[in-house]
Amino acid sequence: MLFSDSYKTISSEVQAEFKDKGSRFIAFAYPVTSELEAKDKINQLKKEHPSANHHCWALVLGNDREFQKSSDDREPNNTAGKPILRAIIGRDLSFVLVVVVRYFGGKLLGVPGLIHAYGTAAQEAISVANIIEKDITEKYLVPCGYEQHPDLYRLLKNSVINLQATDMDVLEQGLIFEVSKQKSEPLIKKLKEARFNIKSI
Repeated sequence: MLFSDSYKTISSEVQAEFKDKGSRFIAFAYPVTSELEAKDKINQLKKEHPSANHHCWALVLGNDREFQKSSDDREPNNTAGKPILRAIIGRDLSFVLVVVVRYFGGKLLGVPGLIHAYGTAAQEAISVANIIEKDITEKYLVPCGYEQHPDLYRLLKNSVINLQATDMDVLEQGLIFEVSKQKSEPLIKKLKEARFNIKSI
């Protein structure tokens, strides 16, 4: 997926459960856009499951999955967060948080058992998720006066994902637009040929 024009994620929150030797592993998978949003989800789960023994998680962000983070939450090192992370990476997903909440059942699972349980719970949640592919987008500002808007709209037609007007200040009124990465190069060339000034933002 490295340097691709798109990435895979999940469309909505899902939940699954795995049991082993009396312990319950409840996995929650979320589509997220930032680490801050992920932390909010984790904190909310801790409030909803205050009596759980562990709230282990893994997070992947970035168009090329460049941001990866995980937590064992007091389980032995690399027995929870890393198996969850592997489940996400194994499906080529990004902008995804998976949290596995564990209720201890009274019997120790050992290191191999924990790795298996957390990884399986995460895989179960991902397997019931709706996996979607999203275009990677780039955002630009085109400073221009209102009289130039019709020409600019015409050039942007059929290429732009999102378009909005902006008033940065009295002298710099313009338009902000988002375009998919695969369409950006020819569109930028076309705008420059029409003598529009373009700024990446």
